[in-house]
Amino acid sequence: MQNKNLKFAFFGTPYVASETLEILKQGGFLPSLIVTTPDKPQGRKMIITPSPVKVWAIKNNIPYLQPERLDEDFISKLATYNCELFVVVAYGKILPEKLIFMPKLGTINIHYSLLPKYRGASPVEACLLNGDTETGVTIQKMEFKLDTGPIITQEEVSISSEEKYSELIKRLIKNGADLLVKTLPDYVEGKISLISQKDEDATMCKKIQKEEGEINLNDDPIKNYNKFRAFDEWPRTYFFARQSLGDGGFKDEKRFIITDAKLENGEFVIKRVIPEGGKEIDYKN
Repeated sequence: MQNKNLKFAFFGTPYVASETLEILKQGGFLPSLIVTTPDKPQGRKMIITPSPVKVWAIKNNIPYLQPERLDEDFISKLATYNCELFVVVAYGKILPEKLIFMPKLGTINIHYSLLPKYRGASPVEACLLNGDTETGVTIQKMEFKLDTGPIITQEEVSISSEEKYSELIKRLIKNGADLLVKTLPDYVEGKISLISQKDEDATMCKKIQKEEGEINLNDDPIKNYNKFRAFDEWPRTYFFARQSLGDGGFKDEKRFIITDAKLENGEFVIKRVIPEGGKEIDYKN
């Protein structure tokens, strides 16, 4: 199979997906079409901003669609591109059943865990929160049920005891994209036997909420450290405390975002913080 002959659409939105696109390009796979979410206001000034995937599409002269809804009108428009395969990486919308089964080769997805473990929205955060020492990437053929599709292939990835989300996700993105490049030719030619997931072994992980970043400094040190590792990119970990004035008095309680911390001799040691409304400083308990 010549890579240039595969007509596929790529569904994705954040940098995770744009990084995957770049590796696919390097491997000789360029999508015929990109589907991403509409531009959204971002930042304090709420500036209308395109997704990283749209930016990548424009840079690489790939046509793109930004549907508000994945309705019949969109599906009809999508059909005109005659794609043989859909590839989904962190798109951000639930795909209708009709869309999933639309291309003759189906719809495939890179998921950042060893399915059926950690089905759901936050598999990388979940493995770090639980202190796992290994995780992986799975390429699955999608079904109209969250992360339940048959497994095309998987690859294990070890996790170091100090690795944070921002570090681990970079490795998983590369591993997942490299695995997809390696797997696509055999998948397209029907040379891969799919493996059904065992639903009885499944675990689920939900979407992370901003308020989950708050920690109690009196909690178990390992739990706090793992939360710091899992949430180092978003929503960050933070605590509330009063700040000493140095004369025996205290300022009103403030939020402190933790930017650097370690687990030392079984204790959760905070090294750097950003006080609410201030700049990053060394932390002294």
